Amino acid sequence: MKKLVSYCVLCLLAGSFLTYGQQSPNQVNKDEIERKVDSLLGLMTLVEKVGQMNQYNGFWDVTGPTPDEGDAAKKYEHLRSGLVGSMLNVQGTEEVRKVQKIAVEESRLGIPLIIAFDVIHGYKTISPIPLAEAASWDLEAIRKSAGVAAQEAAASGINWTFAPMVDISRDARWGRVMEGAGEDPFLGAKIGYARVKGFQGDDLSEVNTVAACAKHFAGYGFSEAGRDYNTVDVGTSTLHNIIFPPFKAAIEADVKTFMNSFNELNGIPATGNRFLQRDVLKQAWNYQGFVVSDWGSLSEMISHGYARDGKQAAMLAANAGSDMDMESYLYVKHLEDLVKEGKVDEALIDDSVRRILRVKYELGLMDDPYRYCDPEREKTVIGSQGNQDLVLDMAKKSIVLLKNETDLLPLKKNGMKIAVIGALADDKDSPLGSWRLAADANTAVSVLEGLNSYKGNEITYAKGVDLITEEASFIMETKINTTDRSGIEEAVEAAKGKDVVLMVLGEHGFQSGEGRSRASLDLPGLQQELLEAVYKVNKNIVLLLMNGRPLTINWAAENVPTILEVWHLGTQSGNAIAQVLYGDYNPSGKLPMTFPRSVGQVPIYYNFKNTGRPTIPAPDLVFWSHYIDESNDPLYEFGYGLSYTDFEYSNLRLSESSFSGDGSITVSFTLKNTGSYAGTEVAQMYIRDLFGSVTRPVRELKGFELVSLQPGESKTVNFKIDRELISYYTANDRWEAEPGEFKVFIGGSSNATMEIGFTYE
Repeated sequence: MKKLVSYCVLCLLAGSFLTYGQQSPNQVNKDEIERKVDSLLGLMTLVEKVGQMNQYNGFWDVTGPTPDEGDAAKKYEHLRSGLVGSMLNVQGTEEVRKVQKIAVEESRLGIPLIIAFDVIHGYKTISPIPLAEAASWDLEAIRKSAGVAAQEAAASGINWTFAPMVDISRDARWGRVMEGAGEDPFLGAKIGYARVKGFQGDDLSEVNTVAACAKHFAGYGFSEAGRDYNTVDVGTSTLHNIIFPPFKAAIEADVKTFMNSFNELNGIPATGNRFLQRDVLKQAWNYQGFVVSDWGSLSEMISHGYARDGKQAAMLAANAGSDMDMESYLYVKHLEDLVKEGKVDEALIDDSVRRILRVKYELGLMDDPYRYCDPEREKTVIGSQGNQDLVLDMAKKSIVLLKNETDLLPLKKNGMKIAVIGALADDKDSPLGSWRLAADANTAVSVLEGLNSYKGNEITYAKGVDLITEEASFIMETKINTTDRSGIEEAVEAAKGKDVVLMVLGEHGFQSGEGRSRASLDLPGLQQELLEAVYKVNKNIVLLLMNGRPLTINWAAENVPTILEVWHLGTQSGNAIAQVLYGDYNPSGKLPMTFPRSVGQVPIYYNFKNTGRPTIPAPDLVFWSHYIDESNDPLYEFGYGLSYTDFEYSNLRLSESSFSGDGSITVSFTLKNTGSYAGTEVAQMYIRDLFGSVTRPVRELKGFELVSLQPGESKTVNFKIDRELISYYTANDRWEAEPGEFKVFIGGSSNATMEIGFTYE
């Protein structure tokens, strides 16, 4: 405590005394925070500055003995010496308080740590995977979901999450599509903004918020062949018009941190990429937060063939604008020498440290380092009924009805004989999905449990086939069953004579996520064989797809009458699915990512370019852009999703046929519920710029609205079109609107056919 008191005296002399327990930092004028940051920076040695740029993974059980030898002992000494600015994967108020106490009370300046954790779609109470949440198109529900995650994480001592992932991706083979918002930059930007606001709230110093992190900057979702960590090669137009918009939206939401990515861009690894981190992010976009590397990505620049050794990697990363080194140990080893040798300007070090300290002040850590360490709040907040209710609501809104030809859904609540088949139906772990590091295993409500909460029908369960052959984990490969068919016969017998068969098939929760790229997008293992065997004896099948990415389900789409995309929906999964199956909730989700017919179509996306030969020039000729063995069309397009009711679009009109400058026009249409159930439709607006200084997509999402209607009810829906909405990154290397002709498409998916034209002058 003596050192902490000495530090407070020094800070008082410098005019930046840490007023524990008094006014929250975000209520103080920003200039005051800057003054405090500068005063503290002036007290720091070069070594202590470098220490703030160093992040370590939790390296020992702080409830146990202090490490006295080896790497853990060295890291512990760094912590005591003020050479650690942040730690990740330390969780729980008891453990966080102990590491924070070392940093605050045993180091010379007593600067608190930022405690980080991968809180991706929930902490203990798990929401649907982010791709599933994106299918809701409900920005307020998504914001609240992130708020639940932040509330529970903060109550456990955490103040920084490595989310949201705002990478746009068009390739379902890439396992991390489950972690993002899909293929569209407009939707992705809206969702990224909502998630940042959910994590950070209105005042970051409040104890129920955490700092967010926009990742991965940039291009990670375009990894070649969908293989994780692979090379990225994209053009300027794609970079600015597709990849960048969600990151810019995160800045508009005041995201406090960015994370760079594992991939290279233009031959330079992102961690050492000056163009991305300094020229674009910090200069052109005037970003004031800090950039953290991804795990070990500094040292990986050696494997890339970009840095000859760790010292050069540290130099390249620091000069490029990477402010904090996660688990490479290279800054703490080499930056002091690099500054002394004149290879890294100390002004760049000061800039990085200033950014890091600013976030610590904004979090309130400099006001009270232990403010996130209240064990009573931890007990009260985590797993609360309110949080359970919110994630249940999010889960229901994430479900997408893909097919319901014979109206098997919604199910009757009484008098039915129902067979439930599939290992995933009785699985309480897979529904949690990937990236749920703090969640307790097997805590999801299973599909079977959700169904059994409805008492009026006779339920028979048969596993059919095992999906995996051994217990799966986040860090190990998931072993898929491809040989044991012993349960198929039992499943076939269970299906005979039933009114309906609910088949729960798809991916294990750990078959998507980081490092989980797939070369095939079919149902894994023996599930397709099981599905076809059951279909032979009972065609009244409702297929429940539980997965973390789009799958190729051509056979099912052609033969199975009803298909429901239920993703990995988190803690309340089974309850959400049961409520949709029984009609207590009418599904309203829309796909945020295209479902291909074949993996050979991938990458596949709705906002493609027309090309010079887009259509058949004459019957039976081959010289146009197509496959000779597959349609160009997807199985299910972006924005697609059905309801138990029907919606009719009509009366499309424009307020004016043209506008110019800062003016605008309004697109209006009538939406009517023509079916028998109350329902919500996601009405969508797409725009095509017919001619541009660079070629433009065939259409782009530019507006959407969730419209709830009773049977027979109609509503007029309006979308505003202005210069900002039709602007893009042009051949002039700037974001602008170009005069020309445009088409507007209105409907319930990216295949919307109702259209009208306008001119921008």
